[in-house]
Amino acid sequence: MKNLSLDDRPREKLLRHGARALGDNELVALVLGSGSRRSGALAVANDVLSARGGLYGLVRSTCDDLSRVAGIGSARAAQIVAAVELGRRTLMRAPRARMPLLAPRDVVAYLVPLVGVPPTEQVGVVLFDTKHRVMRTTIVAVGTLNSAGVVPRDVYREATQAGAAGVVVFHNHPSGDPCPSPDDARLTRQLRAAGELLGIELMDHIILGESRYFSFKETGQL
Repeated sequence: MKNLSLDDRPREKLLRHGARALGDNELVALVLGSGSRRSGALAVANDVLSARGGLYGLVRSTCDDLSRVAGIGSARAAQIVAAVELGRRTLMRAPRARMPLLAPRDVVAYLVPLVGVPPTEQVGVVLFDTKHRVMRTTIVAVGTLNSAGVVPRDVYREATQAGAAGVVVFHNHPSGDPCPSPDDARLTRQLRAAGELLGIELMDHIILGESRYFSFKETGQL
């Protein structure tokens, strides 16, 4: 970056114009702090974004993924992952702000920054009290790239232990497509039946995709 004018250097640009004036590569370059023996920080940042498919791919990256990029060792990979995690946490609700979540879109807005975009399928449950306020959110199963095995007892064990009045079950589709599979629909029916027996309401089953979601409640299937 020594070849850039002062106004174009990321650090000086941020100080003069604010962080929003910087491009994605410039922000990553600042996180890195310096370049490698062969390339400047901006060039390394460009390589990182290119290798991981832009910012969205960066959010899904592990330290091992990033370490495969030339100029990124374990220490720099950890810096990037830590920076992404800090950004994600700023979107989370404060623990004491127990506002009721009444609509599927509200639950999705709560979940996305909380669970992020895992590369494998994960199944979780949000536990609610009688006023539809979140009590706790727990991942109950983690699968391979395409599947995560879960049965109703995994979900309702968490709910009964916490004394929850209702639950929202959620899982992600690593493919990015939130459309439900026949197995998803079958699991939803099983969860609803089990909840009726236990006296715990299945409020929704939500599937998280890349930039969309599917709600069984919202589509009238629950």
